[in-house]
Amino acid sequence: MQTILTTKFKPVRLPASATRALPRWALLALGLLYILPGLIGRDPWKSDDAISFGIMWTMAHGTLQDWLSPNIAGMQMAAESPLTYWLGALCIKLFGALLGDPLAARVSAGIAFLISALSIWYATYLLGRRSDAQPLKLAFGGQPEARDFGRTLADGAFLIYLGFLGLLLHSHETSPKSMQLALLAFAMYTAVRFFDSGKARNSIAIGLALGLLVITYGWLLPAGILIGLLTLAVIRNRRAILPLLLISLPLAVVPVAAWIFALKTFTPDSAGQIDIWMSWNLYQLNWPSFPALRYLLKYGIWFAWPAWPFAAWAIYAWRHQEKTLHISLTLCFLIPIAALILLNVHSEEEMLLPLLPPLAILAAFGLPTMKRGAINAVDWFSVMIFTFSATFIWIGWIAKETGWPAQIAKNAHKLAPGYQPDFNLISFVIAILGTLCWIVLVNWRISRQPSVLWRAVVLSSGGVILCWLLLTTLWMPWINYGRSYAGVAEQIAQRLPSTVTCIDTNVGPAQRASFAYFGKMQFATDENSGCDVLLLQDAMRDQDDRLLQQFSGKWKLLWEGRRPSDRDERFRLYRRAR
Repeated sequence: MQTILTTKFKPVRLPASATRALPRWALLALGLLYILPGLIGRDPWKSDDAISFGIMWTMAHGTLQDWLSPNIAGMQMAAESPLTYWLGALCIKLFGALLGDPLAARVSAGIAFLISALSIWYATYLLGRRSDAQPLKLAFGGQPEARDFGRTLADGAFLIYLGFLGLLLHSHETSPKSMQLALLAFAMYTAVRFFDSGKARNSIAIGLALGLLVITYGWLLPAGILIGLLTLAVIRNRRAILPLLLISLPLAVVPVAAWIFALKTFTPDSAGQIDIWMSWNLYQLNWPSFPALRYLLKYGIWFAWPAWPFAAWAIYAWRHQEKTLHISLTLCFLIPIAALILLNVHSEEEMLLPLLPPLAILAAFGLPTMKRGAINAVDWFSVMIFTFSATFIWIGWIAKETGWPAQIAKNAHKLAPGYQPDFNLISFVIAILGTLCWIVLVNWRISRQPSVLWRAVVLSSGGVILCWLLLTTLWMPWINYGRSYAGVAEQIAQRLPSTVTCIDTNVGPAQRASFAYFGKMQFATDENSGCDVLLLQDAMRDQDDRLLQQFSGKWKLLWEGRRPSDRDERFRLYRRAR
């Protein structure tokens, strides 16, 4: 009786022709077109990107204590977990001499993207080839094979992942969030294998994935995932509870225990750092609030586009079979993640990132159930939005290079005063080829009306890749000019006395990382440590010397400046008066 009901309410009815998979070379080309632009040809950018690079660079050129205790040229970053920085520092060690330290560090972001993309593809493939996910058998045959159906869904999940608007910038930064996404996606893949096979040995991989997540970005997300998996075990197979508790949980503790043990053994005064790290994790929790819900709804709509309409429809379409693994497992990841967002005290878009891997997988199972009209609406929306965006990017670039249209050129100059246009033929040719590929893709989708499942998201992912490609070819020098501290660092380095041995400073972590790398500056470990040179950071609106008075002695101003694109931030360089 259960089998009859299951078959009756299956929402998918497809011919085999709808499950033609993308060629492997096409998946590889799309992945490279997505991840390589934005990694190449730029400096570490302001805030998280520069902070993460600073920690990696300090580790790569430092001692064992630097590897165990994340810091930026002596500034302790006690709330940071070390795994992402270990990988980045290792990449600097291996590739720094060939690529330069900034690009070598960003190799770690490429590795994280590879792990996340492969994990999402294989998790979706395993779920899609299960019998409970298969389409209804057609009366005269012709339904797809299980492997073909799973592979086509996996291609769709990969395209959806590339099309996430909220992922675009973060996936190209050296931030721990990119590694958190990779390990979250890998945890989903290991969970699929565990519940699909029922073999306890797969719980080992779950435990290792959760443990690595802890030393990547804290223990809140891994704890939420474990609770979700235990809930799923209660719903589907109670025999899975013991392996999760007796194998996965102890193994999840091993990486963080090993790190803390090494920290206490080789780093003096490490107790304070561990306390800060634990406090930072606990500080993320608060009571659920309406502002948190409003933030999730307001920004999640664009952040998780184009997945959330397909994911919502998948839940509705499979509502009679909510216990199938492809629905129940993704929800057991999504629900704890959404709960952590509502409990989080911060309203930052980074906290929405963990939603993306489970949404991509769930949305893939909404593709075969969407009505043709809804798919066409998403397609036309993508064509209009991304074509308009690409056109605007081209017009803005022409204005920036030639001065026409005058108003657009004036606005570009106002945002980056002092920038000198620099035409690059290779970047121009790549941008032209990318635009032509977009025209061909749109023409294929509209004229051929293909029946393949992934047709619903190919324009969304292609449009995101196009706009990102145009920005990182035509506009990369302009963007880098506005977001890099390299120019300011060089100005400060030129004004430093030749006899300087250390520099007192109050600059933030991103600025400290950039100045230490680009300006080769030796900063004091603590503020007001008696150095003869002082570098102050404050706001342009602060016209008094109260900040300077915090440092003992009399000081002579040597230089004052700022980044041309930053109207508020100011730096002042002083030398102790004799």
